[in-house]
Amino acid sequence: MVYLMTKKLDFIDIADFSKEELREMLNLAKAVKARRQSVGSSQDKPLKNKKIVMVFEQPSLRTRMSFDVAIRELGGEPLMVTGQEIELGERESIADTARVMSRYVNGIMIRMLNHTQLRELAKHATVPVINGLTKTSHPCQLMADILTYEERVGPIETANIAWVGDSNNVLTSWIEAAAKFGFTLNIATPLQYAPNANILSWAKANGAKISLGTDPYAAVKNADCVITDCWVSMGDKDEDERTKILRPYQVNMQLLAGSKPHVIVMHCLPATRGEEVTDEIMDGPHSAVFDEAENRLHAQKGIMAFLWGARLNNDGIIYP
Repeated sequence: MVYLMTKKLDFIDIADFSKEELREMLNLAKAVKARRQSVGSSQDKPLKNKKIVMVFEQPSLRTRMSFDVAIRELGGEPLMVTGQEIELGERESIADTARVMSRYVNGIMIRMLNHTQLRELAKHATVPVINGLTKTSHPCQLMADILTYEERVGPIETANIAWVGDSNNVLTSWIEAAAKFGFTLNIATPLQYAPNANILSWAKANGAKISLGTDPYAAVKNADCVITDCWVSMGDKDEDERTKILRPYQVNMQLLAGSKPHVIVMHCLPATRGEEVTDEIMDGPHSAVFDEAENRLHAQKGIMAFLWGARLNNDGIIYP
């Protein structure tokens, strides 16, 4: 069977897709990763002759490099522009920018803070738009995290996941994923940095098994995976106050003692060692941090292959 893309798909939030669609992306990611490691990536070219623009409002290491390499290895040609060059929503309407960019390229990956503006761009673009990060969500990171968990531990559906520290865009994507995959998510944050009540309500209404509290030791009890992130993110102004309040949420060996023996620790990076996570954890046997960083490449290849019509069947990867 040959799969043809009948309409353009965007990858904006985990909540936009069914479990089956997300699983297909992950399976594609696993397949292209295995083929890359065994025979190279010459067979996997769903982006052949396609140009994908990467737009960055903020500096980036992992997102820029992983998408650049992923696009090239899928046969496409990446172009990079900065937010200063586009000035989204300033010199012209976002709708007009989306229409113009769609005439030049075959896809848009954008990393920006304003999620509403990203949605507006995707609405008016006639080519696929991928959320490389907003202040609201980080779905590409979530897909890399699940890929990493399943490689290191097993099926995500049976996982007991703990989030410790600040609530942010990555946590939002984990909350959305809990409603899709059915794993248990135990969240511990200070009261003033708790996750958005609306997204929690949506997730629970859609069957997510989520607990929310302020005690990090309770959250990590019997955890298969502990996740944390920087205490000060892009756009945060109150660095000293945040660091003081979040100090009890540091991921260290004392905290991990209540988790399962095989527990892994994830952090999307960059990490501030000695604050949200210790060197002993980052460089120790429980760390999956650098596997997780590598898997941004493979997860994003799976996402892009899916958006441009690739699917898996018993004969392997089928491209349109």
